[in-house]
Amino acid sequence: MKFVSFTTQDRSSYGLFIEETGKIVDLQALEKARNKEQLLPSTLQEGITLGDAFIRRVSDLYDWWKAYPSTLHCLELDKITLTAPIPRPAKNIICVGKNYRDHAIEMGSEADIPLALIVFTKAPTSVTGHQQLIESHQHLTKELDYEGELAIVIGKSGRNIEPSDALSHVFGYTIINDITARDLQARHQQYFIGKSLDTSCPIGPWIVHHTAIANPNQLDIMTTVNGDIRQQSNTKQLIFSIETIISTLSQGMTLEPGDIIATGTPAGVGKGLNPPQFLQPGDTIAITVEGIGTLINTIV
Repeated sequence: MKFVSFTTQDRSSYGLFIEETGKIVDLQALEKARNKEQLLPSTLQEGITLGDAFIRRVSDLYDWWKAYPSTLHCLELDKITLTAPIPRPAKNIICVGKNYRDHAIEMGSEADIPLALIVFTKAPTSVTGHQQLIESHQHLTKELDYEGELAIVIGKSGRNIEPSDALSHVFGYTIINDITARDLQARHQQYFIGKSLDTSCPIGPWIVHHTAIANPNQLDIMTTVNGDIRQQSNTKQLIFSIETIISTLSQGMTLEPGDIIATGTPAGVGKGLNPPQFLQPGDTIAITVEGIGTLINTIV
């Protein structure tokens, strides 16, 4: 199942992206049509918090819809606006830095390969969705950069989680473009400001439920800018695996449903090229992760 959040002219809702038709099933409207009342939670975030009970209700509703002889409450993508799957996360997005060996080297040297997890965050106000515009913030930065990443969405609360149990805490997976103002990052000698400009955290297009991803540690990932391949790798190249990331972050700190974790980016970022190639207005970035889809945004 691929969960999306979206807006229409008069409301916000969420649903399932149907691969075969390229359309969205509006779950809230569908349930109202079936049960004559709204029982599903009002947002996808609230649904994630309900855990397996939410998935059972959605699965039951989807099975009913598949047997229906029409396209009941099926929406064309061009009739809606996709937002980030969780449009306004309750907490900062948790990010892992230098988690691919080749990226750590391109940003410094062999000495920059981390021995422990590097962690920073992006503000919730930085979040935007698939095919939404990314502000260039040219009055603030001349070194805007892209970072294509697999992201984890936590589905079950946990603290001091063992690596062997880590994947049971995952609701699903999505894609993040960790847009970064490199000059701000260097000027302030920390990550937060350079990582948290408005629209600097595109997420989407959807969250793929964990049951559809057999092994998150073996997914191809590719980033293109204006059609040119810049990053191409596989999550098997992660220095710290998905299980290790979840377990490490949970030591003494409770992970909660809806928490979003960006797992790191491969080599090929603009700053790492010779000469560096930073993003300019008009550039379009597309990030594809195997089994999930493609997140596309354009700089303005």
